[in-house]
Amino acid sequence: MIKEVQKKSKHTSINTNKRNLSIQFSLDGFSFCITNLETNEIIHFSEYVFKNTLATPELLLEKIESIFSTDIQLQQDFMAIEVIHQNNLATLVPTKYFNEEELATYLNFNIKTLATDFITFDEVTELDAKNVYVPYVNINNYVFQNFGEFEYKHHSTVLIDKLLENTKNTVEKHFFVHVTKNQLDIIVVQENKLLFYNSFPFNTKEDFIYYILFTAEQLGLNPDDFQLTFLGDIEAASEIYKITYNYIRNIDFIKTTNSFFNAEDDFSPHSNYILVH
Repeated sequence: MIKEVQKKSKHTSINTNKRNLSIQFSLDGFSFCITNLETNEIIHFSEYVFKNTLATPELLLEKIESIFSTDIQLQQDFMAIEVIHQNNLATLVPTKYFNEEELATYLNFNIKTLATDFITFDEVTELDAKNVYVPYVNINNYVFQNFGEFEYKHHSTVLIDKLLENTKNTVEKHFFVHVTKNQLDIIVVQENKLLFYNSFPFNTKEDFIYYILFTAEQLGLNPDDFQLTFLGDIEAASEIYKITYNYIRNIDFIKTTNSFFNAEDDFSPHSNYILVH
């Protein structure tokens, strides 16, 4: 039985047997999006937010098994499956310095890995770089046992690719902050180049603004001048938004062309950017 989990969903009347399933998960929650494989229209979206951050991937698997056994939307046949792992166990490596035999070495510069950790990498399509990371292997195994072959990526690979693609024809500097329950990703891009990326855990609003201001300082950006764009799980009424506005004057939410979420929904148009947009 799923306990202490908040669920929000939106469903459309689109009917097709050519369905694609995209799922995204972290120790804080689980989301999935079902789309029409031919038209890319969204059929269904659900988000499960865990009340407390889970301590281990094993506990995450228990939650996911329970969700799959009770949510009828997941008990369908899918023609394609995409899995997105969200954690801060990742690092970017320029292709010219990349050696597939040194994956653990790259990660150990930033995080502590175990000898038993499985480490893999993604091609970052919009960059000449690889994204090296530790996926949740037990979740991959569960998905394979239930659905067969599937593709998987790290959330930052998808996020960076999408933001670079969406800003390709602009010359100004873009400072993006992607927010989830206890994590923020900061992505700074300009003229199709990634100037900065990092992921930070946060527990308080003070943690949150510290990482933003620290990054801005490192990049020589004046808080009174640069434009900050939020996406993800953040609203104008939230404490983390308010404290950010105390220090940074120019703030907006990312503009999207996807009309699946609207003002009448439980979801904001700028939310769930990785899965829906």
